[in-house]
Amino acid sequence: MSERVVVTGAAGKLGRAVVQDLSEHGFSVLALDRVRPQGWAGDFLQVDLTDQAQVVEVLAARTDERSTVPVDAVVHLAAVPAPGLLPNSATFTNNMPATWNVFTAARAAGIRRVVWASSETVLGLPFETPPPYAPVDEEYRPRPESTYSLVKTLEEELAHHLCRWEPGLSMTGLRFSNVLGPEDYPGFAAWQDDPSVRRWNLWGYVDSRDGAQAVRRGLARTEPGVEVCIVAAADTVMERPNAELLAAEFPGLELRREVGEHETLLSIDKARRLLGYDPQFSWRD
Repeated sequence: MSERVVVTGAAGKLGRAVVQDLSEHGFSVLALDRVRPQGWAGDFLQVDLTDQAQVVEVLAARTDERSTVPVDAVVHLAAVPAPGLLPNSATFTNNMPATWNVFTAARAAGIRRVVWASSETVLGLPFETPPPYAPVDEEYRPRPESTYSLVKTLEEELAHHLCRWEPGLSMTGLRFSNVLGPEDYPGFAAWQDDPSVRRWNLWGYVDSRDGAQAVRRGLARTEPGVEVCIVAAADTVMERPNAELLAAEFPGLELRREVGEHETLLSIDKARRLLGYDPQFSWRD
């Protein structure tokens, strides 16, 4: 029998790619969101994740017509997706309770694998204060600079303590870079004349299809405890080489290791090592 995976935020850009990818790889997917994902003909429930009762019901597989299909794992992608879209209080009171509800309902239902969308923003974006070094990685303390990022930081801390309380729980946080897709790539031309336009995240991005790959590989991780990994494309969004970009925008920044001419400055070394993540898509193609 195929594994049953609940995916929250299934109608978003990343969510649509994830439900498609998991379905193509043999998973039984239950998509959750406030609207049905475009093009998705599989199982779907319209759910308000800030309502704990709804979340408990779904993850316990007690929604009437689906009560016989127990949930094996959860992918939590739902959120107000970026800073500045709503007032800070609205962002916090949506994102933090939704994550609390998903994480704790999964635990109560005996679900032992959770993969969730953390964010590159915990690294200190928009880097108005320069990062401590490059490529940035998971080794320094989160530096949230917005309410959205603060919630992502709190989610990582919440996961740490839930795994401490529940020794068999495996939680994988994916610090996604700016999720883009082929439809966005023609717009990259507008950034090439001014390296400051994309300095805010060290010129990073991730193709939605590679983001979906990272989720699938995260689901394969069964070791107990919490791990967080940066997930980005293998390259930057710029035609200029990294040496020029860093000299122009972050002069004097420590470079911890040699990097390729266009290699991502958001280190994906841990995701490669821990998850086997191997990005396949680039805007340069």
